Amino acid sequence: MKEGSTDAPTRHPLAWREPEFYDTVKLDEELRRVFDICHGCRRCFNLCDSFPRLFDLVDAAPSEELDTVESKDFGPIVDACTLCDMCFMTKCPYVPPHEFNLDFPHLMLRYRAVEAKTHGFPFVPSELGKTDRNGTLAAPIAPLANWGSAKGNKLTRPVLEKIAGIDARAELPKFYGKTFTMRAKAQDKAGVAAPKDAPAKGRKAAIFATCFINYNNPQVGEAARLVLAHNGVETRVAYPGCCGMPFLEQGNIEKVAEQAEKISAEMCALIDEGYDIVTLTASCGLMFKFEWPLILPENENVKKLAAATFDIDEYVVDIAKKEGLAEGLQPVDGGVTAHMACHARAQNMGPKSAEMMRFVPDMKVDVVERCSGHGGTFGVMKETFDVAMKVGKIAAKNVAKTDNKYVTSDCPLAAKHLVQEIDVMGEKTPPTMQHPIEIMARAWRLID
Repeated sequence: MKEGSTDAPTRHPLAWREPEFYDTVKLDEELRRVFDICHGCRRCFNLCDSFPRLFDLVDAAPSEELDTVESKDFGPIVDACTLCDMCFMTKCPYVPPHEFNLDFPHLMLRYRAVEAKTHGFPFVPSELGKTDRNGTLAAPIAPLANWGSAKGNKLTRPVLEKIAGIDARAELPKFYGKTFTMRAKAQDKAGVAAPKDAPAKGRKAAIFATCFINYNNPQVGEAARLVLAHNGVETRVAYPGCCGMPFLEQGNIEKVAEQAEKISAEMCALIDEGYDIVTLTASCGLMFKFEWPLILPENENVKKLAAATFDIDEYVVDIAKKEGLAEGLQPVDGGVTAHMACHARAQNMGPKSAEMMRFVPDMKVDVVERCSGHGGTFGVMKETFDVAMKVGKIAAKNVAKTDNKYVTSDCPLAAKHLVQEIDVMGEKTPPTMQHPIEIMARAWRLID
């Protein structure tokens, strides 16, 4: 056995259908085994709040070891984990194939699954996780929904905080009356998404809309189609439903598996028609490529989808390297700070958004790789908002230091959180939040 691993990390499938997975005694044994190794290593002390909580808990114990820590005190450690996977991907020297076989995020996921089986899923996060229902209900009344959720609304936000536990200080996503799928139909009718005569002509890409882009940021989807069409790629939009990441955060693995089976079947039909699959947010790409195959390792559709999926930035870089990009890229004034979202980094594909934007001539591109801290509902709930702001503070400071006009992230919620962090600090004017593909659309002068 080597002390620490220099081999590429590998991940074992989740045994979520085995009774032993939910055995509380065996879970406690595994928690203590892993926590004891983490306590002795402490390499992850600065990644998130889970590890400082663990180390403080052990240090405060009578023996200053895990043997005098009570299991009932493990909850706050689990609560602070956002399942970002950065400890597994970038820090831990004891991940498989090392003999210690540590997978801290999936152990936190198991804890939540066991808690849910025993006590039920938490009500508010579960309701917030129903993104398709929420988006469908909010879209027809988008102006009213956005008024009620606005951070400055002194009438509704205190009530929302008291009843639902959503912190009144948190910026919440806006809704749009015309979703991305609706706008895609309008694009098709107007012919603006028809493939141009460009080097990548002949490629076909099915764009998975994602719940966030569909309901909360449809301009990103429109920009992606314009960029791909400008490069000769035929596109169509598909959205069978949410990838299930909000349910994964809660430990609802069964619901994630249900979504995986349904969505992969529909997306595989498009693969059979010759389409590549392109995702617009990092979380969905991570689910398609890595999480679903670990939850349903025997499902052939899931395997096929994982092999055919590209992140949108990854796809444009692939075009650049294989066929070459369309001519006409022009500098975007003001510079860009590319935030590397944790779920993009966990895909192990490299800093594709920065690589893509550097194809734009004479453009200043800076990179920030620290976690934004938002963590989905983690960044908006009353009990975790302050922790989310604490975790994201270094990333926000690093973004502010670049003095660029734009900040991009493959996770739109991460970019939103960073902008709010900078605004709260009050030292500089926050940059304009963009998706990397919007910067490319602007560089080709496809959008204003």
